[in-house]
Amino acid sequence: MGSRDAMFSLQSVKAWSILPLIHAMRPHQWVKNLLIPLPIIAAHEYGGLGSVLLAMIAFSLTASSVYILNDIADLEADRAHARKRNRPFASGAARVSHGIWLAAILAATAIGLSLAHLPLAFVAVLGLYMSATVAYTYWLKRKLLVDIITLAGLYTARILAGGAATGIAISPWLLAFSMFVFFSLAAIKRQAELVDQERNGRKSVPGRAYQSDDLPVVRGMAISSGQAAVLVLALYINSPAVTGLYAQPYVLWLICPILFYWLSRMEILTHRGFMHDDPIVFAFRDRISLLCFLVIAIIVLAAAVGY
Repeated sequence: MGSRDAMFSLQSVKAWSILPLIHAMRPHQWVKNLLIPLPIIAAHEYGGLGSVLLAMIAFSLTASSVYILNDIADLEADRAHARKRNRPFASGAARVSHGIWLAAILAATAIGLSLAHLPLAFVAVLGLYMSATVAYTYWLKRKLLVDIITLAGLYTARILAGGAATGIAISPWLLAFSMFVFFSLAAIKRQAELVDQERNGRKSVPGRAYQSDDLPVVRGMAISSGQAAVLVLALYINSPAVTGLYAQPYVLWLICPILFYWLSRMEILTHRGFMHDDPIVFAFRDRISLLCFLVIAIIVLAAAVGY
């Protein structure tokens, strides 16, 4: 029985050693790849769903590889952070050498999948996304304001990827809206860190270019950019581009107050210190946000088919 107990013990250790690596991949962050289908939804063309699914898988694998590299790069800073010290590599639950191998395997799989099944335009977008995320991990996130712009660009890259994977041209209206709304969410993400920084009595944080005194400015950027996104949406609803896609375009005006409410609520929750994750990930865990998304989807459907 001793040898059998030892075998079960070894299997248990192996199982538990895999779980921290899975946690380091941050699969909950894959929800951000729900942005990839937006081009086919906006264009009302659903023939490329298979390509969209493959694109989401490729982006998920790529993102996980970079999250692992990010945690390894931020090892010392994470160990000094109240919450981040519990991450797998910072806590010692996962070995750095295993993380490096896993990151390489995930990135190679994503590239291989893309080359085999998706257009070269998508491969180019994926390569740009991968390069930008690595640059962000090791350099850009330490640059004032450049980090926020880069984060907004990484969100937008997912929309570009959806268009590249399906061959659908991205509407200038969708790009303009994305630019403002994602800049707002990226600023909220940085604002959340500054709120935490201020409440813990720290003037600055190693590896970040912001001080606690910058909080009002970053908050103002988040609010103004979110309002600009609603303005772009309003202009789109009143444009000729919308009439060919919707039977009842004026119904879309109902989205504006809901979007105002959602963005303002996200800002207030961040101000109160409740934003502990990426804003998009937070939104898909928040029942009020999900309700807002559901109502918006119903409004879009009603505008498209009439009522």
